[in-house]
Amino acid sequence: MSKWGEGDAVREVEAGLRTGGFVPVETLTAPSFVTGVDFSDHRNFWEHGYPAVMVTDTSFYRNARYHTPEDRADTLDYVRMAEVVKGIHCAVQAAARR
Repeated sequence: MSKWGEGDAVREVEAGLRTGGFVPVETLTAPSFVTGVDFSDHRNFWEHGYPAVMVTDTSFYRNARYHTPEDRADTLDYVRMAEVVKGIHCAVQAAARR
């Protein structure tokens, strides 16, 4: 997910996720006034002029335990998390080659 103007970065990360892992990938590039587009740490990069995207499983929209006392290590899906890390690794490698 990212704001308008970050489409190239979104496509690079999407390609890496599709290449490196088996997790389903959906993308959204939207104006910053769309709820949720700036809900994470990437917003701070935008504020300083750096391109950034958010990789998310939609956090609290999908996981009622997100950022609550019930959000514990034993409730996380480490297999899928590892697949996301593999995909991000592929995206970073592709970006480094250009």
